[in-house]
Amino acid sequence: MSDINRQFMLARIPSGPLTQDCFRLERGAIPMPGDGEVLVKARYVSLDAANRAWMQGATYRDAIEAGTVMAGGVLGEVVQSRHGDFAPGDLVSGDCGWQDYAARPGKVLRKVTPTDPLSHLLSIYGITGLTAYFGLIEVGRPKAGETVVVSAAAGAVGNVVGQIAKVLGCRVVGIAGSDDKCRWLTDELGFDEAVNYKSGPLYKTLKAACPGGIDVYFDNVGGDVFETVLFQMNLLGRIACCGAVSAYDGTPPAHGPRGVPGLFVVKRLTVRGFIVSDFFEQRDEALEQLRAWVADGRLKVIEDVISGFEALPEALIGLLNGENRGKRMVKIC
Repeated sequence: MSDINRQFMLARIPSGPLTQDCFRLERGAIPMPGDGEVLVKARYVSLDAANRAWMQGATYRDAIEAGTVMAGGVLGEVVQSRHGDFAPGDLVSGDCGWQDYAARPGKVLRKVTPTDPLSHLLSIYGITGLTAYFGLIEVGRPKAGETVVVSAAAGAVGNVVGQIAKVLGCRVVGIAGSDDKCRWLTDELGFDEAVNYKSGPLYKTLKAACPGGIDVYFDNVGGDVFETVLFQMNLLGRIACCGAVSAYDGTPPAHGPRGVPGLFVVKRLTVRGFIVSDFFEQRDEALEQLRAWVADGRLKVIEDVISGFEALPEALIGLLNGENRGKRMVKIC
């Protein structure tokens, strides 16, 4: 075990798009776990759009403050334990931040069963896969034959949502940010249609892709895309609000969706925000189903793994700029 703990600190809160100088690399001593704590060595660090949202203020977790270790989900190995539920060698997941080693209370960590490859524990069998599963099935409640639209469809959660909707017999339309991603969604992942929100008026291209309207919308972006989809929802449509990445990294939209109250009433729409922990009591059942779909080939696991601790800042900036396909993470070397 090294005697140095690399840490990326959040040097400043960005006022606009995230840049490299928002982070500062420091090296210090490895912490010692106290009573009830576990020392975890990071193996993989999860990168998510939510990392940027945490810099703006409190969400479902406390805001990140300048001068503190950058927060982030980690898949790691227990090195030392002063908690009865954990032993050296155990694999755990939890918010351990951007650092090689973290001493964390055992109550905030979750022991996980090794799988091959380990990266799947952060993607399809981690928060990403569970978010897609519960958001679509429990919140969106799709029925076979319905039209499901998902934004940020080539991203970590979006691609899984679309694939699950196809397994359930739905017609699936993805919204992405390039023609290449759109072709990938249809050619490789089996989406029925995909539209590039950057090429021409989205309302028209989405209308052409969804001539029968939209029954379920899985929203990852908010903003203008949300508004455009909203006005094409069918009677009794359901909207699962998972994220609002359009407002995370830059200037927030100048306005919210217009004409909403009347539209909700006339079309009897259901709009529900959620976070994955709302459904953790059903986690084992969901994981069993996800594993079955992966095993029989109906669900492809799409990962974007970048190697090297020092790649973390640029990897997050790239994710916010739409570089990734599938779940992006950094393998700690």
